[in-house]
Amino acid sequence: MLKIIVVIIYVIVCLGLAGFILLQEGKSAGLGSIAGMADSYWSKAKGRSIEGHLNKITTALAILFLVISFVLNIVW
Repeated sequence: MLKIIVVIIYVIVCLGLAGFILLQEGKSAGLGSIAGMADSYWSKAKGRSIEGHLNKITTALAILFLVISFVLNIVW
């Protein structure tokens, strides 16, 4: 029973990880990187922006994905 719950959580984490990766912008998005605007205010305060939150959530989901993968590999 516990294994089924862990697999369901694993599938939800997988779908969430894929969704948050697709929501992120590319690292070279926009013309600002060409014109030298990469060091603007928005790049320095990126941790407090929506993009910064998406990066943090993606990192947390990736770590959770790896942990659950190892657990399922040991249990399976």
